[in-house]
Amino acid sequence: MSETPRNEGDVRSFRVESDDDGIRLDRWFKRHLPDTSFTAVAKWARTGQLRVDGARATPGDRITTGQTIRVPPAEPVRADAPVKRERPPLSDDEIAFARELVIHRDAQAIVLNKPPGLATQGGTKTTEHVDGLLDAYQDDYDGRPKLVHRLDKDTSGALLIARTSRAAAFFSKSFSSRTAKKIYWALVVGVPSIEDGMIELPIAKQPGSGGEKMHVDEAEGAPARTRYRVIELAGTTCAWVELIPYTGRTHQLRVHMAAIGHPIVGDGKYGGQAAFLTGSISRKMHLHSRNLRIDHPDGGVIDVKAELPRHFAESLKHFGFEEMLGDNMPLDTPPPPSKAVKKQQAKQHAKTVRKDRKGERRRRGAPTK
Repeated sequence: MSETPRNEGDVRSFRVESDDDGIRLDRWFKRHLPDTSFTAVAKWARTGQLRVDGARATPGDRITTGQTIRVPPAEPVRADAPVKRERPPLSDDEIAFARELVIHRDAQAIVLNKPPGLATQGGTKTTEHVDGLLDAYQDDYDGRPKLVHRLDKDTSGALLIARTSRAAAFFSKSFSSRTAKKIYWALVVGVPSIEDGMIELPIAKQPGSGGEKMHVDEAEGAPARTRYRVIELAGTTCAWVELIPYTGRTHQLRVHMAAIGHPIVGDGKYGGQAAFLTGSISRKMHLHSRNLRIDHPDGGVIDVKAELPRHFAESLKHFGFEEMLGDNMPLDTPPPPSKAVKKQQAKQHAKTVRKDRKGERRRRGAPTK
């Protein structure tokens, strides 16, 4: 970010650098002017004071390298404004723990093997989280590493961290455009009747849960698609499945598997008591981000596998499942057709049948020579 010098109290001008190419304007403010509230940005946009290359702009506009952002003078700080709290420095133990999680590291990216029970970001009563450990990965790089996607607190496995603003914008675009591929492993209760299936059920926040729980909502839910493939079975007790999300809704895999009657083992939130198996099987959730494949901003591909947490590995061993079978699943096989594709195929088939029948009637009515 470069700023054009002006007198104090004047408007400010900033040039968009390559690290910020393609990001939303509100994200730019969050990165470079974090003390500016979203309310102020929205007000400036509404009154025409916020401009990009001279044109009025909105917080959701995408910006590109070389553009000039015109920002009004900073608003005076009120005497009663809350003081921004600084992050406490990490202890030696916290730094050591954070670095033990790293399974891939280069100039642009870090991939962690997040343990179950560690949240990705903080929230109400959540003080221990990955976001709070990011200072451990700064080293000599400018700026603090950035989260670009999330895993649920009780989901383990591969979690990508961007080391630069340019990488964060690149990875975020990969996730939003669905070019990144995430493969999860899960143990589910019971045995799905279809070995390779596609779940297409819209998901929305469940009323009355304060946004903490999702549910299938055919009327107002956001579209959600999950592919599952059965790897191995343990009689009729449980199945080891591979899950591939084609959309990124909150709790999508958990909601979808519970909705088809096969909740993820240990997921009491969506499966109730039925999600817990008897015997020595851990009551922890058995959902793991096994493989992450994503294009690298400098070229090539990041392709990382995350080792299973102890409780999941022990459950596989208990049922006699061979871990290598999961990694040997055929890659990039086409998924079953979606509902929209099936509907279009049915329409095309019906059209062909009608056309053939119409041709037969014409031939029957033609005069015989």
